[in-house]
Amino acid sequence: MTKLSVGDRAPDFTLLDQRGKPVRLHELTEKKNVALYFYPKDATPGCTLEARSFRDAYDVFTAADTEVIGVSADSVKSHERFAANERLPFLLLSDRDGMVRELYGVERTLGILPGRVTYVIGRGGVVRHVYSSQLRATQHSREALQAINAPPPSQP
Repeated sequence: MTKLSVGDRAPDFTLLDQRGKPVRLHELTEKKNVALYFYPKDATPGCTLEARSFRDAYDVFTAADTEVIGVSADSVKSHERFAANERLPFLLLSDRDGMVRELYGVERTLGILPGRVTYVIGRGGVVRHVYSSQLRATQHSREALQAINAPPPSQP
């Protein structure tokens, strides 16, 4: 498993959202920035706080031309319930086999708990920021917003 770093091209993937509709990352990054966050499990205390923090800042993300996407191994049905219960206006993608999590190098915490990592991907598909913290769930949305509002790194 290779960790993704700032400056790397974000690997493309297609996963089903909470409505069962396929979502392809590169179709989004052609037009917008993407705040892609991996989280352990729907409807758990930390993950609910994290989702709410992205929800509460969603208008700021959209004003910055950024799509928010949450990814976990939960099923489409679980995502549908979680999104409805928490009034989440953004996409939740089902990575049942963990293939995308592995593609992005999101490691497990203590070897057992799926990691909590946020990637800010700029238009064109290049990673602009990576934030990893299992315990500081609500910091993920703040970190993503700071990275989106910062000038993009200069290209050589």
